[in-house]
Amino acid sequence: MIRTKQFFTSAAVVLSLLVVDGAIAAGKAHHHNGNQLASKKIKTNGKHVIEKKGKHTVSIEVSNGKIAGLKVKHSEKGDVAVKKYKTTKKMALLGGANASSNPYILAQSQYIGTTYIGYAYADEYGDEQIYWFPYDMILDGDTGAIEYVPSI
Repeated sequence: MIRTKQFFTSAAVVLSLLVVDGAIAAGKAHHHNGNQLASKKIKTNGKHVIEKKGKHTVSIEVSNGKIAGLKVKHSEKGDVAVKKYKTTKKMALLGGANASSNPYILAQSQYIGTTYIGYAYADEYGDEQIYWFPYDMILDGDTGAIEYVPSI
């Protein structure tokens, strides 16, 4: 009887982990041109809101003309976890267009051949919202950044 309970408990835990993992993997990545969103705000030190998406407010912290970090706040739940990525591909189109339909689209710009730093959070639908900046705009680009691997 005890083994039966242990089996069903273990099976329930494994099943719930698979469901949660599938829900996380099911989300799409939406790429945003952080460079354009922050362009006028980068000259003034302090916290600047760059975008509001539903109940999420995305802001950057600027220090001496460089982005010191990106924070996301949910209006009801508070601070949201942010991941930091790096890649050599330009993941967001110029002009602020959303490249989520094809994350492999590369745009020509003054930043050809550079590294990009992306800050990402998961929205209420499980989609990942990623804000990409050229490496030279970030105060401490490599610290905490993991290599971005697009999901297919």
